[in-house]
Amino acid sequence: MQAVAPPSQCFIRTTRPRLAPFRPASIQCVYRSDSVNFPNGVGLSRADWQSSCAILTSKVVSKEQPTEKPGSGTGSDGSADHIAAVNGHKTIDLNLVPITDKNKTDLAAADMNNNRPPAKPLTITDLSPAPMHGSQLRVAYQGVPGAYSEAAAGKAYPNCEAIPCDQFEVAFQAVELWIADRAVLPIENSLGGSIHRNYDLLLRHRLHIVGEVQLPVHHCLLALPGVRKEYLTRVISHPQALAQCELTLTKLGLNVAREAVDDTAGAAEFVAANNLRDTAAIASARAAGLYGMNILADGIQDDSSNVTRFVMLAREPIIPRTDRPFKTSIVFAHEKGTSVLFKVLSAFAFRNISLTKIESRPHRNRPIRLVDDANVGTAKHFEYMFYVDFEASMAEVRAQNALAEVQEFTTFLRVLGSYPMDMTPWCPSGGD
Repeated sequence: MQAVAPPSQCFIRTTRPRLAPFRPASIQCVYRSDSVNFPNGVGLSRADWQSSCAILTSKVVSKEQPTEKPGSGTGSDGSADHIAAVNGHKTIDLNLVPITDKNKTDLAAADMNNNRPPAKPLTITDLSPAPMHGSQLRVAYQGVPGAYSEAAAGKAYPNCEAIPCDQFEVAFQAVELWIADRAVLPIENSLGGSIHRNYDLLLRHRLHIVGEVQLPVHHCLLALPGVRKEYLTRVISHPQALAQCELTLTKLGLNVAREAVDDTAGAAEFVAANNLRDTAAIASARAAGLYGMNILADGIQDDSSNVTRFVMLAREPIIPRTDRPFKTSIVFAHEKGTSVLFKVLSAFAFRNISLTKIESRPHRNRPIRLVDDANVGTAKHFEYMFYVDFEASMAEVRAQNALAEVQEFTTFLRVLGSYPMDMTPWCPSGGD
């Protein structure tokens, strides 16, 4: 059966049939100037936006400058000698496929030949900026009911169907396999720092960040009914929750062992399921109600300014806009190490783009680089991937030009997402 979508909709496919690559018009970029000619404009449709952002996966052509010095990195035709690898591929093709009736027919036939369900077309709801929508969405999160991630999913997408997953990896795969529409996963905590596992998974998978949500974390000490604090011999919870409550547990006079488990709500579930009357859990007040436990102490986090930032992930990116504050997340690397970091950061500083986050992670494919030196022998340097968040939308010319310049300094560049910032008024955690 042919899957036909109206012309105003974009077509999603779950397989990748080999079709002729679409080569967009080249984009003229003048360094140290924010003058860029984008033929299609931004915000008209998803295809327009992808074509406009072709700088991310196409060769950037610099206008010939009379004052250009030899060896500055541009050829006689004004083109850059060095073409960076974007999204992990050394290519100058955008690899976009024009949406035509023939393409739709080919994609539908490919799905049928592989015994896969027909591709699902986008609706106008999917194009709305998160978190303005969320009704009837299936949202994956890591943990069990009562976890803070479940609360974050509910805040990001009210009235959604929350789908618990036992691991972060499973949440990613649930979205990729169309079991869930979105995933809401923690990326950093104001006290515990970055959740490195999810940074690594962002690079391994091909999901897009479509929003963020910040959730105040309010920890409680939970135990079975009738259990008093003096009966306790151990406390279990997520490692970060234990660390965030260390001083308060000591002030409560609890001389107990601390043991780490996968998540906070899972700790409460484990105590209740095994009727452990000598064990307490650190979890949310909602977890206490779900698993029939009493709250021995409320608000036991050492710092009331305890906030976890979550990112919302989807199979397709949203269209960047300029009518509200946006944030963009990228990851990049260079084959010669960290020497280009200053140049990359200067591309944002010159255009007055504020960075909100920079995180380095070991390069898994090449964790160590060896450098020969006649004087001291062979030196070993760690190789890193750099994750950067900056306050600008990809619909802004300054952000597009900044990434065009960054591409010249890197051998790997990937845009993880351009999405609305969470502008919810902040207040210290005060319970659920």
